[in-house]
Amino acid sequence: MDQVKHYAELFKALSDETRLKLVVLLFGGEMCVCQLEAALGISQTKASRHLAILRHAGLLRARRDGLWIYYALEEPKDAVERALFQNLSNSLQVELSSMQDLARKKTCIADPLASAVESGSQMGLTDDR
Repeated sequence: MDQVKHYAELFKALSDETRLKLVVLLFGGEMCVCQLEAALGISQTKASRHLAILRHAGLLRARRDGLWIYYALEEPKDAVERALFQNLSNSLQVELSSMQDLARKKTCIADPLASAVESGSQMGLTDDR
């Protein structure tokens, strides 16, 4: 792929606010999908759709650990990408710091049954007799 086409695809992938936030959050290191959902206040479906677009553009890599999928930024392909991600991170750091705090506080529960019980108790659906 020639350079112009590569950068056009890169900027297309970053042209959405949610995807831009995902990239900046992941610039800080690998995160689980549940952490990204918590940080951005979005559904798993929406997160997955945007993450798939970023993966297709070659910006992310994923790894599975049990039930969870963790995402991280791919190594920048060149100095332009490296500078772009660094500048975006620096520029948006203050705005996104509260989202990063939410992501760090989110603990992914490995047991789906425990997750369902936790969700039910938060909604007042469990029988605590």
